[in-house]
Amino acid sequence: MSSLQASTTGQPAASDMPPGQRGTIAFHAGTLFTFYAASAAPTPLYRLYQELWGLSPMLVTLVFAVYAFSLLAALLVVGSISDHVGRRPAIAVALMLQVGAMALFAVAQDVTLLLAARIAQGLATGAAASAIGAALVDVSRTRGPLINALSPMLGMATGALVAGILVSWAPAPLRLVYLVLLALNVVQLALLLTRVPETMARRPGALNALWPRLRVPAGLGRQLLGVSPVNVAVWSLGGIFLSIIPTLVSRVTGITSPMLGAGVVCLLTFSAATSVFSNRGRPPMKVLAFGVGCLLPGLLILVLAVRTGSVPLLLLAPVIGGLGFGAIFQGSLNTLLPLVGPQDRAELLSIFYVECYLSMSVPAIAAGALASRIGIVATVEIFALVSGVMAGGGFLALWLGARRRQRCPG
Repeated sequence: MSSLQASTTGQPAASDMPPGQRGTIAFHAGTLFTFYAASAAPTPLYRLYQELWGLSPMLVTLVFAVYAFSLLAALLVVGSISDHVGRRPAIAVALMLQVGAMALFAVAQDVTLLLAARIAQGLATGAAASAIGAALVDVSRTRGPLINALSPMLGMATGALVAGILVSWAPAPLRLVYLVLLALNVVQLALLLTRVPETMARRPGALNALWPRLRVPAGLGRQLLGVSPVNVAVWSLGGIFLSIIPTLVSRVTGITSPMLGAGVVCLLTFSAATSVFSNRGRPPMKVLAFGVGCLLPGLLILVLAVRTGSVPLLLLAPVIGGLGFGAIFQGSLNTLLPLVGPQDRAELLSIFYVECYLSMSVPAIAAGALASRIGIVATVEIFALVSGVMAGGGFLALWLGARRRQRCPG
């Protein structure tokens, strides 16, 4: 039997990850990582697009946000489809869409094709996120949630960093990073079709699953509602850092290198990944407490940084805020994923990612509009205040609810 072969029953094995399935989990982890790396690859290029094509700040945030909206559309339409047709077909379609998106990026010469590429990329990532995330938990009930939490952070950090390096020092700065990603996606598609086993048995209901809807798996509504304020707050911060903060840092420092924007994203996401890894195995409530405890001072440092124009504070804010970002994302996932069976995993992840990306995209668009009217500094202050209140208030409600359940288990 090949090292990549596995059961297709969709039921958990007796051990967490039976022998022979390490190749399967490595493939899914690497593929999910690549999708998120591609999502952050355009970030260091936004300033170049602005200069070459005369884009306004509002148009730049729109380019950023259409990715999230198309991702949400994919989650709504095909988010739970892999629970019915299997993981491999859903991932294969996502990879083919991603290849098309990278090709559009590589040939884009105006904002129209750039928007088209971001829309295609969002559809591909939306189709992949729930299917690959569910496949990871199919293979390993302990490592799966950890990889689901680590991959977005490490992927975005690496994508932004590699893109910044290629844009700064390699030829064809607007194309090379996309061609590299396209080649990786082609290799992954070939491996998926020839070597990677299915992890979920097919079951009826695929056509009904294509009807756009959001359905919380039975018995999970209260838990999802409980973690939502904290999760929304931290993803709103992520949207601000991925859209307008690189421009702000460039204005404050006077440095125009694309590596600067890449560096800000890397500080946030590598810090988040470090937080996820260091908090692995801890109870979800303790992880969430750690996350909020880092997020609130991170927001305060960000406000002080934009008020004073201090470069050290501008670089410290994503480090401290990133620790909160990773812990809150991980704590939220670890609260929810163990509560559902294999047949509901993709559907749960779809709903969770819808919340995450709405929380990232809507504030980013609002920030772009506000920044044009009241300035970036005032915009950052408003969003820091709102995020802080949501995170602090949301965690307080979670903590009080947990205390109440301890006193009155019935």
